[in-house]
Amino acid sequence: MFRIPVLVAALAATMASSLALAQASSPSRAEVKAETKAAEKSGQLTPAGEGPMQAAPGKGSNTTRAERKAATIEARKKHELQPAGSTQEYDKAVAKQKSTKTRAERKAETVEARKKGELVPAGEGSPKP
Repeated sequence: MFRIPVLVAALAATMASSLALAQASSPSRAEVKAETKAAEKSGQLTPAGEGPMQAAPGKGSNTTRAERKAATIEARKKHELQPAGSTQEYDKAVAKQKSTKTRAERKAETVEARKKGELVPAGEGSPKP
């Protein structure tokens, strides 16, 4: 019968002491206002809406749009344009590599992995380590 009131009293005492310590360590409203006024007078405050300064945008291209279009048309006529998508040399080299396994070997490996539960469902990331 006396357990609940004792527990509530102990909890209240703990909370009261922690609140008192928290209030003692934080500055008062007047102190915060004084600090803000001092920072404002010394010019240390950032004006509203002017967060951290970002790098200025580049000047852009030194050529006009018409010049760029003409250069593209000329490159197209000479067949110098790269196709859209991946044009890296590494990607081209990988695409040219021959497989070291036959289709039947790959299918057998997949069936074995399915039996062991090692396949990852589509869209669920890489295999488990």
